[in-house]
Amino acid sequence: MSIVSDILEYNQQFVEQRKYEKYLTDRFPEKKVAILTCMDTRLVELLPKALNLRNGDAKIIKNAGAILTQPFGSAMRSILISIHEMGVQEVLVIGHHGCGMTQLDSASLVEKFKKNGISDEVISTLENSGIRMDRFLKGFDCPEDGVRHSIEMIRKHPLVPSFIPVHGFIMHPETGRLELICDGYGTAT
Repeated sequence: MSIVSDILEYNQQFVEQRKYEKYLTDRFPEKKVAILTCMDTRLVELLPKALNLRNGDAKIIKNAGAILTQPFGSAMRSILISIHEMGVQEVLVIGHHGCGMTQLDSASLVEKFKKNGISDEVISTLENSGIRMDRFLKGFDCPEDGVRHSIEMIRKHPLVPSFIPVHGFIMHPETGRLELICDGYGTAT
């Protein structure tokens, strides 16, 4: 059986047994918070539990390393929509120890692209179009640096109101313990 078959079979039972009822909520985050965090599988259930979040409490935006790579990319757009359309009043950036974006080797990743069938021509075309792989695939030296980078991009964004506090944390992916990196209350006006 394929993963898709397994998913569809389970989903049918989930709906028929009305297991969805305990997750019913609306689209507005109850705690009025948006969280930019990493896509690491260890955080899928741990992060909401460690923060005492239930379904409907927060807008959770995930990507590799909780890094905003561009001010007008999809993750930043999600933050802006959360603030201006969903009533979010605070933003949390949560990185974690042991992140795969730490010391990411962009040249090695490009070689893996090639090994998986992406031609040199495609890589070259992208590079010649202004997509610098070394920048596009850039990680960070430590997760704290990644959190600080994303906080600064949010704070300096021309469409983020100055009264929105932006906080930064690092999570331990084994225990869920949070370390405060940046308390955003002092910088919001």
